[in-house]
Amino acid sequence: MTKNIRKAVIPAAGFGTRMLPATKSVAKEMLTVVDRPIIDYIVEEAFASGIEHIVVVIGRGKGVIEDHFDHAFELDTSLRSKNKLSVADKLTSMTPKAGSISFVRQQEARGLGHAVWAARHVIGDEPFAVLLPDMLMVDQQPCIASMVSVYDKSGGNVIAVEQCKPEEAHKFGIVSLSDGADRRITGMVEKPPQGTAPSNLYISGRYILQPEIFDLLENQTPGAGGEIQLTDALIKLMETQEIRPYEFSGRTFDCGSPAGFVNANLHMAMMRPDIAGDIEVSEYTGGYSTL
Repeated sequence: MTKNIRKAVIPAAGFGTRMLPATKSVAKEMLTVVDRPIIDYIVEEAFASGIEHIVVVIGRGKGVIEDHFDHAFELDTSLRSKNKLSVADKLTSMTPKAGSISFVRQQEARGLGHAVWAARHVIGDEPFAVLLPDMLMVDQQPCIASMVSVYDKSGGNVIAVEQCKPEEAHKFGIVSLSDGADRRITGMVEKPPQGTAPSNLYISGRYILQPEIFDLLENQTPGAGGEIQLTDALIKLMETQEIRPYEFSGRTFDCGSPAGFVNANLHMAMMRPDIAGDIEVSEYTGGYSTL
């Protein structure tokens, strides 16, 4: 019998160097997509998928993320004193319930794998989800919710993958799959040399993992960039556990890059009936489609 996926890790300790100079003084996770910080959407996805507790891994200078998810008493009082009740109620409804979100420090920037490992004591001995905070994934059903459905049927580990153009596969972490209806991930390679990728399916920023990954990460030697890479630990995990793919068919925006961030803002704005009619993009782009 599989254990329910109750907890999730959001690694949010990175510097956001691709978004400099904006991230010199602002946490990349707090950059706004329309009128909400990026991480707001990620937390919403997790809770909408049935996650009961979120562990946000932060680093030095990221205390603003903790403040964002706290109850702002002074702001609430000011809004209500000015009879801006709808705004105050909206902010209250978006504040996580007490005990449903916690924060762990990653004292050293040692890579994604190390950031996930830093949450081990809060996660404990149970399977958990990982959501990368700069990957905004939009679909009718939250990506993690769809992955939980796969997990409930098969157990083990599940990784979200997406198709990329074959000529761009060298830019991503690429997986190879077994044949047949019951597909499993049989291999992973980080940024393969151009023309050598085993497929055009890339790892897109959502995972459901078994707790045994923590032991592997604890003893993991540094990999690419001198960092503890999650992919390296997953390759070892495949020796003893199955990893299944979930092919995400919605829209993914890499908000850690300028182009992805702009596209995310355009898409999410055009999906908002209250502001879509006031957005003028055709004179710059020749039209914009949310499809």
